[in-house]
Amino acid sequence: MTPPERSLRSTGVVLAGVVLLTGCAGAATEQSSATKPISIAIGEPLSPLVPGNTTEEYGTQILESLWTGLVEYGSDGEVSYTGVAESIESDDSTTWTIRLHDGWTFHDGTPVTADSFVDAWNYTAYSPNAQAGSYFFANVEGYGDLQGPVDDSGAPAGEPAATEMSGLRAVDDTSFTVTLSAPFAQFPVTLGYNPFFPLPQAFFDDPEAFGREPIGNGPFRADGAFDPDKGLTVRVYDEYAGDRAPSVDAVEFRVYTDVDTAYTDALAGNVDVIPRVPADASASAPQDFEDGYLQTPASAFTFLGLPLYEERYADPRVRQALSMAIDRATIAEEIFSGTRQPADSVVPPVVAGHRDGACDYCQLDVKRANALLDEAGFDRSQPIELWFNAGSGNDAWMEAVGNQLRTNLGVEFVLRGDLAPPEYGPLLFSKGMTGPFRMGWSMDYPSPQNFLEPLYSTQSQPPAGSNTSFYSSPEFDALVAEGNAAASNEEAIGFYNQAEDVLLEDMPIIPLFFDVTQSVHSTDVTEMVVDVFGRVDTSSLHQS
Repeated sequence: MTPPERSLRSTGVVLAGVVLLTGCAGAATEQSSATKPISIAIGEPLSPLVPGNTTEEYGTQILESLWTGLVEYGSDGEVSYTGVAESIESDDSTTWTIRLHDGWTFHDGTPVTADSFVDAWNYTAYSPNAQAGSYFFANVEGYGDLQGPVDDSGAPAGEPAATEMSGLRAVDDTSFTVTLSAPFAQFPVTLGYNPFFPLPQAFFDDPEAFGREPIGNGPFRADGAFDPDKGLTVRVYDEYAGDRAPSVDAVEFRVYTDVDTAYTDALAGNVDVIPRVPADASASAPQDFEDGYLQTPASAFTFLGLPLYEERYADPRVRQALSMAIDRATIAEEIFSGTRQPADSVVPPVVAGHRDGACDYCQLDVKRANALLDEAGFDRSQPIELWFNAGSGNDAWMEAVGNQLRTNLGVEFVLRGDLAPPEYGPLLFSKGMTGPFRMGWSMDYPSPQNFLEPLYSTQSQPPAGSNTSFYSSPEFDALVAEGNAAASNEEAIGFYNQAEDVLLEDMPIIPLFFDVTQSVHSTDVTEMVVDVFGRVDTSSLHQS
């Protein structure tokens, strides 16, 4: 996910993680690969490395090496019961009993217990802690009591009524219960996602220090503190209790402020892995790296959020018109060299519940777009500000979008792409955008629900979630709730499709592209898996 971005996927999908046995690719470093970590280029995470507050691509790539959740996800997005949970059971899809395997420990040697989950979840849900993953506990009974009142501007205006969710209770060291406010049959599927990870006591003793040098329970441990200018090296945790035993001793996550610079370094043999190549290298990467090039199906979805809190974008007709003025196919072909698919829905093709042509306003229709813009009384004399995060290869395609709006609607544009992710992110979550803004999303857990509720429900408005358009529709919320309570996946998808129809009529966002993941690696790497979430599985890495 170029930030801000997240990840998910659904059952019944073709294998998306690819294992590649390589011969030659790119330039190798002079130092023996056996004596150094495998280096992976990332951007700077938006937040400290705390699971409940890490919901974007770069931080998640690190956390997946440091933690193991209750369940795990395979490279194709399938749920695997190889994590901390021995069993997750319910008779009514409302009250769940979770039992843990014995023997799991954190990297500081302390045991992973039921309290490690209960305390972490309560901390994340408690609104004064302002954790980006708070929303994912919104369906736990008592969540509302942990949400403090806010004033008209959305600022805190008092303390919550409680500090612990009534629906969460540790029974003993190896079991706890979760009572939801409504049935949610897919609840176990969500539990491999970051906000559901456990936390040791060391976190509560000093959350700030922990965010710099996190202590997880995963296959790798942090080797020192994270440096925003450099990154973090992780090393094998010898007491790891899970199945993902790494094949390399260490991995270095190296921070780059610009993906083009990272790619140049990869060509020179100075960094081993680029998880996502920049857009302007889409065509050349297969030749640049030969056997070190991977292209894998992905759940990534690129779209423009629209600031519904700005009067200029409050009318749905304006949003519909902007969407119909964009020629997605031309941008996908000319800028992304065919490695993007024009989006005509918000649920990607690799996810169960995807429907071709779900979006009526995602086809180029200049005449209709102009008519809608006139009906809405849109002021064409003022330029449209197009926002995107700097250093992630978004400049060319965002400029192409602007040129199409100017040509097709007669409206000038201004590119606002000068903010790095740590500056861009806070504006998203504080109603700071003044025009359409670039967003990306990919699977967090295998359910189509993840492409709907966390992004567009009323409850997921910041600071609790990622609804950065600040969209609210009671009809949409009700249909998602019915899908969540459905007894079967087929029934759930029916309701989710109806919710998507409501969303695509209101158009709080403009769907643009579904992605494939293009990755490259050096000759020091002999095997690598990139999963459907778009992340490198560090446990799968092998070096020469």
